[in-house]
Amino acid sequence: MTSELVVDVQPKEVSIALLEDKSLVELQSEGRNVSFSVGNMYLGRVKKLMPGLNACFVDVGYEKDAFLHYLDLGPQFNSLEKFIKQTLSDKKKLANIAKATLLPDLEKDGTIANTLKVGQEVIVQIAKEPISTKGPRLTSEISFAGRYLVLIPFNDKVSVSQKIKSSEERARLKQLLQSIKPKNFGVIVRTVAEGKRVAELDGELKVLLKHWEETMVKVQKASKYPALIYEETSRAVAMLRDLFNPSFENIYVNDETVYHEIKDYVTLIAPERAEIVKRYKGQLPIFDNFAITKQIKSSFGKTVSYKSGAYLIIEHTEALHVVDVNSGNRIKNANGQEANALEVNLGAADELSRQLRLRDMGGIIVIDFIDMSDPANRQKVYERMTTNMQKDRARHNILPLSKFGLMQITRQRVRPAMDVNTTEVCPTCFGKGRIKSSILFTDTLESKIDYLVNKLNVKKFSLHVHPYIAAYINQGFISLKCKWRFKYGFGLKIIPSQKLAFLEYKFYDSTGEEIDMKEELDNK
Repeated sequence: MTSELVVDVQPKEVSIALLEDKSLVELQSEGRNVSFSVGNMYLGRVKKLMPGLNACFVDVGYEKDAFLHYLDLGPQFNSLEKFIKQTLSDKKKLANIAKATLLPDLEKDGTIANTLKVGQEVIVQIAKEPISTKGPRLTSEISFAGRYLVLIPFNDKVSVSQKIKSSEERARLKQLLQSIKPKNFGVIVRTVAEGKRVAELDGELKVLLKHWEETMVKVQKASKYPALIYEETSRAVAMLRDLFNPSFENIYVNDETVYHEIKDYVTLIAPERAEIVKRYKGQLPIFDNFAITKQIKSSFGKTVSYKSGAYLIIEHTEALHVVDVNSGNRIKNANGQEANALEVNLGAADELSRQLRLRDMGGIIVIDFIDMSDPANRQKVYERMTTNMQKDRARHNILPLSKFGLMQITRQRVRPAMDVNTTEVCPTCFGKGRIKSSILFTDTLESKIDYLVNKLNVKKFSLHVHPYIAAYINQGFISLKCKWRFKYGFGLKIIPSQKLAFLEYKFYDSTGEEIDMKEELDNK
């Protein structure tokens, strides 16, 4: 199986697509101005205590106050709180965590009212992004995640991932980290650290310790609350960190700055694989070039088709996700209804495991498979689903099919499910149902080009249009494109874009910034 990453950097957002054998299996998209991401840390202020829930609401700058439960304060909360008070009281000298005295762990059956008070400053970390009408979910058991290690202040323990099965390797890693970690720091050794040399682990540990020191400096200098005290340096690198696998064959990036950020990161964690990071310089949009846009449009939405005419209907509700499996107009299996149902259900298990990763669906998922009377067939579907979900990094639990043909899955949810609207509003009539004659569309484009060249004096630009329109403009011995370039200059490029609707168009200057022509259109 070949695995590739494609990174699409746009002015407002960064998108990362994971391809397995050219098939899209994961898609992450995040705004470049988004500040409430999992892992970010804030110096917040307790806004309201909720004794009935044994929790409180903390102001971290989001429109809805963030939720912090007593059990999420963490066992070392007392030690952390004491250290933060020392840091805030002395603005000149930074306290040394190695000399700090650890206080007793927080009582498990304690109450929020006896631990915090309204107006108190508290360090918190985003554990779950805002979902629906809820604010962010917080934890005070702060941690700094790297590729191989997770650093936890005031813990002083070393834990090794349960996925590392070799007892010798587990003992080696534990002993190694015990010898190099500073006092009053705990470390979780991640699965990918298996077999790594001491130099690699020590190098990352030093990077994480530097993050801790920089965070404390920001706490010390904080002049207003809430204050952002730690965030990932790059959105693309933050998204890449959990996705990255040394077995990747290629990582394509379409932005020079982000290309260097990712190249530096890969060089740091896997220097022997640095050459897999490649700068994409093609004229086509990067997602179009790798057939990702088409897969996005066919894989999202309410109805998802898969092999032999069968399809899934996926509904999202506030409480859970519901999936209905339909055989559609597929040709019936010659071995009868039971064999037909099994074949459709096995295909649905394959597609659904991909959909869960692709849409990042979390919480409770209920799947209504086609009824099968043979228990052995129901077991086959359950085993297929279990096998497929082994590649899923999110924690999940799968129950066997019930006698009603229902399968229940719980899957870890840390951010809203990916929802891509695959329908297109007509860019010409904006849903009113009446448009100008389509034969005049190229005349409209030419008037725009004329305005750009002769009025705005823009000499180098690209016109992005639907692939069908691009094909029409490029067709013939003396095409429209040739005529326009002779008339308005050779700085004009025609770029087909699968993201655009049929009669939609966009102009971009030589630096890749969009030129807004809508205002000029409205004034006509």
